[in-house]
Amino acid sequence: MVHGPNLNFLGKRDPTVYGQKTLAEIDAALQDRAGELGCELATFQSNNEGALIDFIQQNASAMDGLIVNPGALTHYGLSLHDALADLAIPIIEVHISNIYAREPWRAKSVIAPAATGQISGLGWQGYIIALQAMVEMIAPPAA
Repeated sequence: MVHGPNLNFLGKRDPTVYGQKTLAEIDAALQDRAGELGCELATFQSNNEGALIDFIQQNASAMDGLIVNPGALTHYGLSLHDALADLAIPIIEVHISNIYAREPWRAKSVIAPAATGQISGLGWQGYIIALQAMVEMIAPPAA
């Protein structure tokens, strides 16, 4: 789970758009759900695009899938896009708010073409949904 710029301010940053939960609370909920699903989850946040790319590249060989909320990098993070495009694993892009119902510039994601799918506008629960979907993509339930 990779969190981009400003997500460290969740809970403080415009709660009418981003909700009341802090990033630590979201990460804790993700870890709880990962335990229930029987998977391992690493989380990382940075306000620096290079640090996000370094984390992804340094951990790529150990990843079976990646969930990413690129924050504002959604709209201009071309080097993050390139790092994601180099991965041969499922990628789910997550946004707490509905990026298509906000300012017009937010509706363009340069990350989406590198992602397997996208979840937008479901609040912090979108992370949990992404994790559940990722686990099923990686290890589908037996028929």
